[in-house]
Formats: sequence, C-alpha cells, structure tokens
Amino acid sequence: MITTIALLKARDGLSQDEFIDYYEHHHVPLILSLAPPPDYYARNYLPETGQRGFPADFDVMTHMKFADESTRRAWLGLVLAEDSGVAEDEARFLDRSRTRSWTVEEHISTAPGHDSPR
Repeated sequence: MITTIALLKARDGLSQDEFIDYYEHHHVPLILSLAPPPDYYARNYLPETGQRGFPADFDVMTHMKFADESTRRAWLGLVLAEDSGVAEDEARFLDRSRTRSWTVEEHISTAPGHDSPR
C-alpha cells in the first residue's frame, strides 16, 4: 500500500468553519470528479488555533492510500492535469506555498486473528 500524507494550511482570512466547508463541499467533489477515488481518502482537521495546545503550521492532514505506485501516479496525472482546475481551486482556500507532502510505503501490524485495517 502506498500512502500520501499532505499537511495543508488554510488561506489567510478563512475561518476554520469556512475552510472545512470549502474543502469538503467544493474541493473534495472536484477531486472525485476528475479521477476514481483513492482506496482511502481522509482529511484530519486540527482543532482551532486557540484549542490546539501546541503550535502547528498546518490546519489539516490529508491522508490518501493507493494500491501501488503506478495507481498513485495515474491518479495524480488526472488530478494535476493542467486543465483540471485543481490549482485554481486550491488557491481559493489553501496557502499553497506552505503545502508539504510525503509518499511512503505503509506497513501495518495487527494482533493475531484481527483483520488488517485500511
């Protein structure tokens, strides 16, 4: 399983509610309209700045899983195509200059007799 993790920062001037609403109701549908969904696609939002209890330079961790590297590359080819509109949409709600992402090979351990989590 290939996992991509991205740490994303909201564009200045957006409240957390506005950021989450835009990501979930505009950006995610755009992404899913361009390519088949990854095997797993989750957004993990940090609490608001005053409620975090720790400093963070990102507002959401996006987590995607793909069967293999070729599937991930094919997906990226569709989503990041020049005419996809993704870059323009991201500029509406993200500070793209602060985006960081990693692609890693995931290994999962489970207790004997338990199914492997996704």
